[in-house]
Amino acid sequence: GPNTGGMGAYCDGRIVSANDTQKIMDTIIEPAVRATGFTGFLYAGLMMTADGPNVIEFNVRLGDPETQPLMHRLEGGFADALMRAATRNLKGTTLRWKPEPSVCVVLAAHGYPGQVRTGDVITGIEGSGAQVFHAGTKVGPNGLETAGGRVLGVTSSGPDLAAAMDNTYKAVDKIHFDGMHYRRDIAQKGLKRWA
Repeated sequence: GPNTGGMGAYCDGRIVSANDTQKIMDTIIEPAVRATGFTGFLYAGLMMTADGPNVIEFNVRLGDPETQPLMHRLEGGFADALMRAATRNLKGTTLRWKPEPSVCVVLAAHGYPGQVRTGDVITGIEGSGAQVFHAGTKVGPNGLETAGGRVLGVTSSGPDLAAAMDNTYKAVDKIHFDGMHYRRDIAQKGLKRWA
């Protein structure tokens, strides 16, 4: 089908083992930082292969929708960590993460990824029970309206990935705007690792 931006993401700390995490830090992240002197947010898109982790891409920004499940799991201190990075004073800085996996499902507007219709009224966010990240929204004469292709990132967590998925899709079911569509398989690949 047509190429889209990200339509969802999930974050589950159990997917990558402690050994793989250390190997990624030792062979990819730390060498990249040392070689470039980079300070800021470094996102490494990786593919796990039989030979170990391989880099697909580096980004020096928070990507959408990968950021939403990360921010949902973060317990606080992110703004402080960013300020400390900007002033090159990261010593002693730590981030705390909630152990529960999180899932983000993007709700897209009518026509996305092609010609997008805007101005459709959005309802149900307040009662969804999820953390909802706004992307393509605006306040119009009738309340909150669609204003772009990828409209909302509905994000929730649970004690395991299956529960996080279930909670997120239950929240999605409570939100409505004309022409709303989304993928129904976000995080399914993660579940296969535990089957």
